[in-house]
Amino acid sequence: MRYLPVVLAGLIGLAAVGYGGADDSPGLQLLGVVLLVGAVVYGVRMARRGR
Repeated sequence: MRYLPVVLAGLIGLAAVGYGGADDSPGLQLLGVVLLVGAVVYGVRMARRGR
């Protein structure tokens, strides 16, 4: 339950990258990548602090 926001942000970022690629929108792809990378970094930091 603790990682649910991180997983949701990652899924939204992944969907934005996919939709931006289908729609040929580089701005949406960039926002999706930034959201996805941010979710991964935040998830890793949460996992490290939990130990």
